[in-house]
Amino acid sequence: MDLGIAGRRAIVCASSRGLGRACAEALAQAGCHVTINGRTRDVVDATVADIRAKTGATVDGVVADVGDPAGQQALFAACPDPDILVNNNSGPPLRDFRGLTREQMLEGLVSNMVTAIELTQKVIDPMVRRKFGRIVNITSGTVKMPLAGLDLSSGARAGLTAFLAGVARSVAADNVTINFILPGAFDTDRLRSTIESAAKKHGTSYEDAAAKRRTTIPAKRFGEANELGALCAFLCSTHAGFITGQNLLIDGGAYPGTF
Repeated sequence: MDLGIAGRRAIVCASSRGLGRACAEALAQAGCHVTINGRTRDVVDATVADIRAKTGATVDGVVADVGDPAGQQALFAACPDPDILVNNNSGPPLRDFRGLTREQMLEGLVSNMVTAIELTQKVIDPMVRRKFGRIVNITSGTVKMPLAGLDLSSGARAGLTAFLAGVARSVAADNVTINFILPGAFDTDRLRSTIESAAKKHGTSYEDAAAKRRTTIPAKRFGEANELGALCAFLCSTHAGFITGQNLLIDGGAYPGTF
């Protein structure tokens, strides 16, 4: 399917690896000029080179922390007035909420809520003027189905969802959409790290811990990053202009609700 976004400019945050990278690659495959972001120069450069080789697209890389104002400035210097913004960031590690300090809570809010709002503030009016804009926020399935230990990231991402829900309706008439992708268990470094921790905690092997986790998913497997990337690219396409303010679960059926 031609997504109708060839030549569009896209910023994909936290995209040197994992789900963000999959989104960047899918947008590059659709013909977008993509600016990726990460914190490690070697990883960013390798990702840029790989996506360019696979897609033939124009791909740039920015080494920066997008939670920092200087990092945001560097991102927009590389890609002024993007047509597409994919907000993505890693969540805080598993912690018992009783041990969270105020500093840790504020850090989690900035990383998983405030940063995405700040970036949206910067892109929204130019998108409205151009009568085209796509903003996709990668949050988590825990927004709908909280997990103990991930309370901070779940709460911050739920706050982002509620905050931008009203914004989405205010710009829909200008062909600017804001949507949310809620991933479940995907085969990423973060999931592997979580499984390793669970294996160590329960004194089992990684393979046994992974198998146990897969049994909780009706699809009986972990998601592949390219599956989420394809969904992201579709939400950024010209075909998705009537979808806005929505939370799309992609979790192999793990969420047990109908709505």
